Amino acid sequence: MHRKSKHTKARIAVATGVAALVGGGLVVANAGAATTAVPAVATGDTRTVTQPVLPSGTCQTLRSGLTMANGFSSTANETTPPDTARIQAALDACKGTGKKVVLAATDSTHKAFLSGPVTVHAGEVLVINATVTLYGSLNAADYQVSGKPTCGTLSSSEGGCSPLITVSGDDAGIEGVQNSSGQQGRIDGRGEDDILGTSTTWWGLATAAQAAGSNQNNPRLVQINSSDNFTLYDIDLLNAANFHVVFNGGDGFTAWGVRIKTPATARNTDGIDPAGATNVTIADSYIQDGDDGIAIKGGSKASSNITVKGNHFYGTHGISIGSETYSGVSNVLVSGNTVTGTDSAGNVSSSSTGLRIKSSAASGGTVSKVTYTSNCLTAVKAPLVFDTHYSSGTGSYTPYFTDIVVNGLKSTSSVSGAKSTLVGLNASHPLGLTLENVSLDTTAATASYAAVGLYNSNLSPTGTGVSTSTVAGSGSVPSCTFPSYPTL
Repeated sequence: MHRKSKHTKARIAVATGVAALVGGGLVVANAGAATTAVPAVATGDTRTVTQPVLPSGTCQTLRSGLTMANGFSSTANETTPPDTARIQAALDACKGTGKKVVLAATDSTHKAFLSGPVTVHAGEVLVINATVTLYGSLNAADYQVSGKPTCGTLSSSEGGCSPLITVSGDDAGIEGVQNSSGQQGRIDGRGEDDILGTSTTWWGLATAAQAAGSNQNNPRLVQINSSDNFTLYDIDLLNAANFHVVFNGGDGFTAWGVRIKTPATARNTDGIDPAGATNVTIADSYIQDGDDGIAIKGGSKASSNITVKGNHFYGTHGISIGSETYSGVSNVLVSGNTVTGTDSAGNVSSSSTGLRIKSSAASGGTVSKVTYTSNCLTAVKAPLVFDTHYSSGTGSYTPYFTDIVVNGLKSTSSVSGAKSTLVGLNASHPLGLTLENVSLDTTAATASYAAVGLYNSNLSPTGTGVSTSTVAGSGSVPSCTFPSYPTL
């Protein structure tokens, strides 16, 4: 059995002062209003999820032939990455075996692999040993999708690049081995490096796209498509050119012991995005990136039964739901996490948010039964954002957020001008929110069209169409500590 991570205690060390979630009590409405029931609380993932273990059997082991001490190889290797074909051949040969394909060091200096896009199949696990790094190609042509815009350029549309790793099929995984020093296997997308033949980095291209009102065609790091029972475990994901991990359309996803490290200044580098996903647990992980730490989406397919627990976020745009929610998002439990508004290098998030649900008439639907318990925020600008008018989007969809419970939330060291946003769509579709055991160091808020239940909360919003009532709650505000990002 794979031993427990040495960082496990630190990863989940958020002291929980909440003795009960909502407790099955009643909302006692103000001045003559009727008594109504407390919203049901979310339970999250329906599976019983424990810390994963590596597969016991090995199908193939590949040894490194590269040093890449400074993160680069020879011109010939950078032009034609030497490991793409052999990694893919091993993955093809091991499909369906239930065993692992291992990337291993040859010696203390030869511990790098350089590859273009590869596919992990059903019934196999790609394992990267501690101290070993799989580097993504800088040759945009390696990622080119036929018939799409040119990868590595700006365009009016996107989709020109394949991901570095695509997962297709059930019961697969990408996992690392952690050694006694806490080092894990890693995948490095090299977003900070110049695209081959240019003087522009992947991140620079993303910044240029924003300035031009265009789209960057950059590769995602890991894309999991319709793959049930996928595991991401004890792996370091660094410097993605675009999103780090997207889990799309599957049932059963566990991310545990994942360490994502990309600076807050790297645009559009989401951490982990479950989309159209069911039964998801994201736990015991450190996530630092330049966009949403997590973004749960319900676009072409609904997302439900999702647990986000015991994680730590740095410099991100927060723990988010949306903006695509038109197929629905429900039964989401977010518990025992910390969010810090700056990354480990001191870069400030460009959209420093704590807990967020974002959508609009452009892409909105019903988001229901979302429960946040015992979460801690520091140095953020927007502690709570529940916004049905995100980015002033227009369209014919109806964003409706209901049965949202925040029970146990503390914010500290909020930046100047910090403010929460609690905005329902209209009088017919108000934000349905309960605030229990909430202590924010800044209580400024923009609020409209919201029905808010309150218990032991120093945030009591007012505004057009806002009503408040008293909840018969229990528990207390959590005590908070904020661990530093670990040394990789």
